[in-house]
Amino acid sequence: MANYIIIGGDGKEYGPVTTNDVRQWLAEGRLSAQSLVKAESDAEFRPLEKFPEFADAFAANAPGIIAPPPFNSGGNSGRDAVLQQVKGPAVGLKVTAILNMVLALWGLVKLLFFRASIEQSYASIPQFNDPQIQHLLHLFYGPIGILENIFGLAVSIVILVGAMKMQSLRSYNFAFTAALLAVVPCLTPCCFLGLPLGIWALVVLNKPEVKAQFK
Repeated sequence: MANYIIIGGDGKEYGPVTTNDVRQWLAEGRLSAQSLVKAESDAEFRPLEKFPEFADAFAANAPGIIAPPPFNSGGNSGRDAVLQQVKGPAVGLKVTAILNMVLALWGLVKLLFFRASIEQSYASIPQFNDPQIQHLLHLFYGPIGILENIFGLAVSIVILVGAMKMQSLRSYNFAFTAALLAVVPCLTPCCFLGLPLGIWALVVLNKPEVKAQFK
């Protein structure tokens, strides 16, 4: 989907904004056929009526004067403001992901190299001498435990990559998925930290001005 830069009625530049944003502003009377617009790939501004992709929108909208969008201050300053908004939750998700990775790796090390010691320590407790309990412990400190830690490691990597994309305003869907994974309780070893940080990230990602700046 193409992105556009718009010159507002105050002479400032706004954007980049999507095709849907332009259509919405036309419907609201904040843009007119004479509003100066350029696609990100264009070198010069031209009237909006010169863009064939919006020709069908003018029939339903009377000409008006553009009003500056309330959530963009224009040019690079708008993007800089959004970068500041996403920095906090993105860094928080990075820290969460790294802690999760460390805990998951340590869990794998324990299960792969110290499993016998763990099972012996439980065997010395009378309450755990029941054969069924011993079987369950064997599973949880064996195949199930290993798979659980591998899964936690994979989720942590996704959260880390998503946080990096969020901080650089790239791949909105990936960043949103990473924040959502962090929110899911006990999906990762460090879930108590991921829950509030993931909610923070989701709140920021749902802001219109933040969405508009993602590439």
